[in-house]
Amino acid sequence: MAGSRGEGRYDVLDGWRGISILAVLACHLLPLGPKRWELNFAAGYFGMALFFCLSGFLITSFLLKGHGIADFLIRRCCRILPLAWLALIVGLWMAHAPPSYYLPNFLFFANLPPFHLTTVTGHFWSLGVEMQFYFGIAIACALFGRSGLWAIPVCAAAVMVLKVGSGMPASVVTYYRVDEIMSGGILALIYSDKIRIRKWITAIRPEAALVALIASCLPETGWLEYLRPYCAAALVGSTLMRNESYLHGALKSRLLAYIAQTSYALYIVHPLLDHTWLGSGSILVKYAKRPLLIAAIFAVAHVSTFYYEAPWISFGKRLSARIVKRSAIVQAAST
Repeated sequence: MAGSRGEGRYDVLDGWRGISILAVLACHLLPLGPKRWELNFAAGYFGMALFFCLSGFLITSFLLKGHGIADFLIRRCCRILPLAWLALIVGLWMAHAPPSYYLPNFLFFANLPPFHLTTVTGHFWSLGVEMQFYFGIAIACALFGRSGLWAIPVCAAAVMVLKVGSGMPASVVTYYRVDEIMSGGILALIYSDKIRIRKWITAIRPEAALVALIASCLPETGWLEYLRPYCAAALVGSTLMRNESYLHGALKSRLLAYIAQTSYALYIVHPLLDHTWLGSGSILVKYAKRPLLIAAIFAVAHVSTFYYEAPWISFGKRLSARIVKRSAIVQAAST
């Protein structure tokens, strides 16, 4: 197995998660080239494709191990909601959002038409995609058990048809973007050997998959953009299943592990801080402040991860364990 395991996680995945959030931060905070080259968009596509793929892989792997739906939803909600809702309270206030914007944002459907995203909280479109996927897959598993996970490749194929038919290789709307999460779910099915094509993934060189993913993020590549989710899955899968890649040493670095650990907070807080004094002024003044802004983003993310989010995550695990234990006792008593 490529990569060591720590509480169900793989260190190479942490490496890719760290790289993905750095790509997103670069997209939003740095000039990556002349606008006509659209390199900022490319960096954003690259970061989000990896981020979504990793999320889909880890969530599907969690469910494949037999964890219950209640366990899954409690852990996810305690992981996501405390910081997201706090940031939404601040961000919607900063954006002077009307009252009609609050419910769609707090229930994570602001990314669906007619849209309720603001300049400060626009990045919450991705949480909308994730939360809608979580509850969708939870419903499928509640109805069909682990067999419900087979809805992932079926729905991914349907999304691909819809995207190609609509000429929409990327969007903030869930039904045009959720296949990036589903690609990770398909990878989890392959990795667990539920789909017996592991040897195909093993044959892929991670360096070749990285080049393919980068190419799929460039607008000039046309049809390859539609394959972006699967280029990301090939990259993640090939590094999981091969140990000899030159990328492994870099992916296992402590710095990337730390960035991965704080990645959720980094993603949530950086646009809010960018809309304060730290991100204001003329272009020259704004970029002169960038080192201070980036330092503030990492400082706030560190405090949030270890002093605000960590207790909520621990609470979610304890609550989930109690519910699972109580359910087991009730089930044993009824047999």
